[in-house]
Amino acid sequence: MVYPRPLTEGSKIAITAFSSGVPKPLHARLDLVLDDLRTRGFEVLEGQCLRDNQKHVSAPREHRLRELMQFMCDDSIDAIMAPWGGEIAMELLDEIDWDRLQQAKPKWLLGFSDISTLLSAIYSKLGWATCHCTNLMQLSLNQTDPLTSKVFEHLSLSMGSSFTQSNAKFYEAQYADYSKKPNACFSLTEPVQWKLLNKHCNSSESVTFSGRLVGGCLDIHAVLYGSEYFNPEFNTDEPLIYYLENAELTPTQYFRALQGLKLRGAFNKASGILIGRNAVTDNEQAPLSSIEALEMALGQLSIPVIYDVDVSHLAPNLTLINGAHAVVTLKNNDADITQLLI
Repeated sequence: MVYPRPLTEGSKIAITAFSSGVPKPLHARLDLVLDDLRTRGFEVLEGQCLRDNQKHVSAPREHRLRELMQFMCDDSIDAIMAPWGGEIAMELLDEIDWDRLQQAKPKWLLGFSDISTLLSAIYSKLGWATCHCTNLMQLSLNQTDPLTSKVFEHLSLSMGSSFTQSNAKFYEAQYADYSKKPNACFSLTEPVQWKLLNKHCNSSESVTFSGRLVGGCLDIHAVLYGSEYFNPEFNTDEPLIYYLENAELTPTQYFRALQGLKLRGAFNKASGILIGRNAVTDNEQAPLSSIEALEMALGQLSIPVIYDVDVSHLAPNLTLINGAHAVVTLKNNDADITQLLI
């Protein structure tokens, strides 16, 4: 693995929306989180593809591609952040000059949702570690829960270091409306409990497994798997730990996505799978629930499958480094994950 340089005071972070941008009613929130980055001691470089959103994107494809490449190839930049995800970052993948990026200084790219499209592509194509974590628009300084508040602390660690995170205590069921309350925090009201899906493969509900972390938004990764842009086995011979979260898939789509990954051999080298909290509310009238879909697809696997993990569109989110060596432990109602940057 190639780990970008640790973030420190004075590190330069470039902001560009290579997927969805930020419409005017949300500019106050955007200004707040950008100011908070400066308060943390970072130099902030704001791109031109950011403060608009038309047809799911901040700007025409060629503009977003040019700005992303400009920032990726600028060796004065230490990290790149988008405000949040979106829908069609995938359209940039075959336009990126990957040969040129092989010569660039590795830099952190961080976020989740559609951002994970590029996180996995960079990991697969360049062998750089990338960071799946809370998005910029949620990273205000007044957000103090342990998982969210320590993102930059984790990214300040040097290669060879490690860090441990425990499961959250509560999660957010309803998104904040930043257009009405620009300084809103998460409303963490719902109890968190990571659960073991396939108890038949363990003598107890306590499990431990280790491997290299890979994954992201299931909606995207189920489509990308097997392409050059999500080829987790390419960079390692070690076991893998997949983490996947459902953003918009109905139960039948959820089943097909997971079953499709399984049929294509995605989990053949996996030591375990982490399934994030499902962001889709079940229709009580539907013949299949999301948990039933999950059980149908992965319930008979002989490796541990843990679900309702803090990887989700329902905050808070773990900081997960694609390519890091991780050890996951679930014991009774307590869970933790340790990542070693090697």
